[in-house]
Amino acid sequence: MVVKKHELEAALHEEHQAIRAGKLKEDNPLDLSENFRVLCEACRRGDLKVCQEKIMEGININGRDRFDYTPLILASLCGHYEVVQLLLESGALCERDTFQGERCLYNALNDRIRNLLLSYDYSKSTDPLQPLAAHITSLLVRDTPNTSDITITAADRSLQLHKFLLSARSPYFSQKLSAAPETKSMKLASSQLPAESLEIAIRYLYLSEVSADLGSGEEEQIILTGVDRLSKQLEMQRLFESIIEGGDRRLARQRRTEELNRGRDQLDTWFRENVLAHKIVVDSDKANDVRWDRNNGIFADVLLRADEDVDEEEPQENSSNPPTRTTAGPLNGIPIGPSATNPSSNHRQTPKSVLFPAHRAMLIRSEFFLTMFSSAFREAQATPHLQIIPIDCSPAVLEIVLAFLYTEKADFPLHLAIDVLFAADLLFLDKLKSRAAQIISTLGNGALSVVEAENPRGETTSPDEDAIDVYDVIRAGWDLRVQRLEEFGARFIAHRLERYIDEPEFVELVGESAARTQKRQDVDSVELVDDIRYYLSERFRLRFEDAGIEEMMEDDDDVPGWHDTIGNMENGSEQQQGGNGNRAKPDAGDVAPTAELEKLGLDGHDAEGAAMAAGMVRTLDGEIAGDEFAQDAINYQILLGKLDKLLESLGLDA
Repeated sequence: MVVKKHELEAALHEEHQAIRAGKLKEDNPLDLSENFRVLCEACRRGDLKVCQEKIMEGININGRDRFDYTPLILASLCGHYEVVQLLLESGALCERDTFQGERCLYNALNDRIRNLLLSYDYSKSTDPLQPLAAHITSLLVRDTPNTSDITITAADRSLQLHKFLLSARSPYFSQKLSAAPETKSMKLASSQLPAESLEIAIRYLYLSEVSADLGSGEEEQIILTGVDRLSKQLEMQRLFESIIEGGDRRLARQRRTEELNRGRDQLDTWFRENVLAHKIVVDSDKANDVRWDRNNGIFADVLLRADEDVDEEEPQENSSNPPTRTTAGPLNGIPIGPSATNPSSNHRQTPKSVLFPAHRAMLIRSEFFLTMFSSAFREAQATPHLQIIPIDCSPAVLEIVLAFLYTEKADFPLHLAIDVLFAADLLFLDKLKSRAAQIISTLGNGALSVVEAENPRGETTSPDEDAIDVYDVIRAGWDLRVQRLEEFGARFIAHRLERYIDEPEFVELVGESAARTQKRQDVDSVELVDDIRYYLSERFRLRFEDAGIEEMMEDDDDVPGWHDTIGNMENGSEQQQGGNGNRAKPDAGDVAPTAELEKLGLDGHDAEGAAMAAGMVRTLDGEIAGDEFAQDAINYQILLGKLDKLLESLGLDA
């Protein structure tokens, strides 16, 4: 249904009135900061790397610039599909019943972007914290596995709850449980407290939506009075306000988002001050000897172990890992056991392991742990001390995984992205896996725009300057079936093909791509090569159907070196430099520019310099082209020819 112009204007006027009155928070606040300006500029250019960096810095992607444009509107208007997708995945709003949402849809450059915007409006949640909230709420009714460790009673109602969640969300429970961490049950003081009031307060603590439908008359008044008393006792001032205040869809969504953000921040603080602050570093051969009592001050019920890489050449001096603990008593549940290292072993670094205390209630967000703790595996059995579960990843990667499970945060550096990708696949964390692929395909792209190469004529940087090993990325995409990484790798190589085409690793990669086709026939294509050809044509703005190479050859007889280059390509690029080194002699009308310059008295280096100063450019095989258009066309054919030669050398007729 198309919204009429006068309806949009009326809705916009009402929105401005509500914002001025303080009833509604502006979805797209004006942002004149330099960082936001850089983000908007990156959205105009289609620079994925800068967009990802600014999003990770915490910039409000729903802000607007001084021209009243949001980053999403700019990206959709300029036709950058990948940037639009990145913004939507990061929480950019596009609602059809708002002025900015309709404006974004109206300005979409093509139907592909418009359909993407519509799919996020109707079928996907714009709140990235909703999965975390849904899991925490589900803990109230989950029976298998049983992760509760305390019973709260009020009147005649008892609820099975979790100490760490109560401690993180309520200052009252935090104080009570820190003083007596071994507490198994607790009864709230008031005997006149309705059971419904307790349920409302607990649902609020567990990030559930609190309904204002409490019945009518005297019963409603009693429940609301109980909620008010509980909100004061548990020090949750906004509990009562969230029930009695009403509003429209946008107001309800904004309040819900604010509460989820507050709850996530509380969990994040608790996670860092308790879980990360109490991780311990031990020698790998002594890690299984650590004993951690179940009645501990951070309410952990399992230990996760991650071993450091043995081949690390130098220790990390600035590591945030705390020193190894050797406490002999139950101080806050700190483990006891042989965790001290030998100070005299300085010649060879002893392999280390890091143990993270964790809570099964949060770990079961992963299907891996859910299956483990719900079955008859040893890890699901009750033991006097916390069980140690080894995870096949580095400590840094495991810390990222735990941060995601507890707080939904997934911001990590590029050099850890591939390791996080494999760990997420191991633990069946699809959202974290997609996040890792997103970081690789954005930050790993370097300064190259996804729409067009900054230097499409072969002026690329050295391999040492690449942010990531593209061969590892492509193989990871194959192994984990991540189409996004396969496409990114092919595009990355296509924009730098002149550098990779002669590398033995690239030849090996093409062979691996061909081997992935089961029962391969001689006429079967190579998927990687097909993708590279597509992105190569995109790079040079040519298409196989309408490239018009023959017409260009007929119309551009005056382009120096054209026939020479094309003729040698047809006869094999190796003959241009191999054998006796002789090249086909150009026609009379195709005299090389350097020859004409030599007639003017310039020879050798002077002639070449004069040719370049005159605006002439060289192709990949060293020949001088008349202009950059001719150079692009020749380079395109040269690179295609090299791909064909590579396939022939591998015995592939693709």
